[in-house]
Amino acid sequence: MKKPYPIIIISGPSGAGEDSIIEGLMKRLPIERVITTTTREMRDNESQGHPYYFIASEEFQKGIDDNNFFEYAKQYNGNHYGVMRDELTRVQKSGKIGIWKLEYQGVIKAKKEIPDITSIFVNAPLDQLEARIRRRDNVSDKYVAERMEYTKKWLEYKDIYNFEILNEDGKLLESIDKTENIIRLTLGLDK
Repeated sequence: MKKPYPIIIISGPSGAGEDSIIEGLMKRLPIERVITTTTREMRDNESQGHPYYFIASEEFQKGIDDNNFFEYAKQYNGNHYGVMRDELTRVQKSGKIGIWKLEYQGVIKAKKEIPDITSIFVNAPLDQLEARIRRRDNVSDKYVAERMEYTKKWLEYKDIYNFEILNEDGKLLESIDKTENIIRLTLGLDK
């Protein structure tokens, strides 16, 4: 039997709770996160590699020109985000379960390049997604409207995923349980 691809994609629109689910999984499973590279500015509570590799736009462009990125995109905020080929290799060699948080355009590319990669779509009812986005610090109505428009676009691609987890308010532990079960089943791990 063919060994399953050791990296699992966890993906969902803003407010779906992918990070909360991943944090919960890290307490239960040996996980190594795929770290995305970005051109956005580092925030006060962040450091190099946590949660991103931060580089200048010129360096990002050189990575594109040299074909060092597995996938990349320019996001709604005008910054580039992408995953380097070396980063995927690092995670594969870690001996742990790779978790790759990715937006839908990246999932399309990953599925094309790695057909046997497992992808999990984390979702929530639209009203709950909007409420979660509104609870973030200093968000404008314009920001919320942009995120919700992007979310509706995202929902058009739900069928590209292998699994869907509905992460409703008050049911985070249930969502973590379901995601853990999918990972264990996919990778053939014992409980």
